[in-house]
Amino acid sequence: MSILKKPIVTEKATALNEKGQYAFEVTREANKVQIKKEIEQLYGVTVTGISTIRTIGKVKSKFTKGGAVSGRRAHGKKAIVTVKEGDVIDFYSSL
Repeated sequence: MSILKKPIVTEKATALNEKGQYAFEVTREANKVQIKKEIEQLYGVTVTGISTIRTIGKVKSKFTKGGAVSGRRAHGKKAIVTVKEGDVIDFYSSL
C-alpha cells in the first residue's frame, strides 16, 4: 500500500508551489523518511525538507426525522514537502 494518499490542491497549497513546496495527504503511520523516499521515487525530484501535520477529524451533527445524528470525520495527516530549487512536481501531467 502506498504511503501517499493524494496531493492537496487547494488555493493555500497551490500558493506554496511558487516557493517549491507541495502538500500531500499521507497515511497516519507514515514518517518523514518514508515520505521522502516515496516522493523522490514517484516524482523524480530531490526533497530538501518535510513538515508533517496531524489533523483531528471535525465533529459533525445533523438533525433528521429520527433525531440528532452525530459523528466525526476521519483523523488524518498532511505533509508539506520542500523540493530542491529548480525541481517541479506536476500534478496535472497524468490527466
